[in-house]
Amino acid sequence: MQATRGRAAIALLAVLCLVACGNGDPQLMNLRSGEGPDEFGIVPPKPLEMPEDLSALPEPTPGGASRTDRNPEAEAVIALGGTPGVSNGIPAGDSALYSHAARYGVESGIRSTLASEDLQWRRDNNGRILERLFNVNVYYKAYRSQRLDQQAELVRWRALGVRNPSAPPRKPDEE
Repeated sequence: MQATRGRAAIALLAVLCLVACGNGDPQLMNLRSGEGPDEFGIVPPKPLEMPEDLSALPEPTPGGASRTDRNPEAEAVIALGGTPGVSNGIPAGDSALYSHAARYGVESGIRSTLASEDLQWRRDNNGRILERLFNVNVYYKAYRSQRLDQQAELVRWRALGVRNPSAPPRKPDEE
């Protein structure tokens, strides 16, 4: 009788512990839970400056840009040696490369086409119903047969006499 009561008390305590743990927010561990703050969207403003000629200041426009507002895209283009606002088109130095790459034609929506075909291929080659039901990313598993064996390629290129400046790191199970 005492042993039964003890087991019942332990079972009740275990159930209470599990119930207490279940009140957490399940969205905290789900990275796809929704829109959160964009930490890269917070851009500190430029420092305030006193212009030399106050008459040259533009009229303020409600909702318009301020002189202290940053333009991260333009700043990145300048930092990489480009000219902001001239991102459309193909630079003159790359025209030969582009014409060679586009010699058989260019498909305009190639990225979305490849993404949808890749998703379908991974779904077809998944083979495990539980992974489909629980929406698990099976990217690496699906492409396992197509991956490159780095060590075998290193041996192959060295056998051909090609110098390699570095070698891929060995996995712990290969050492």
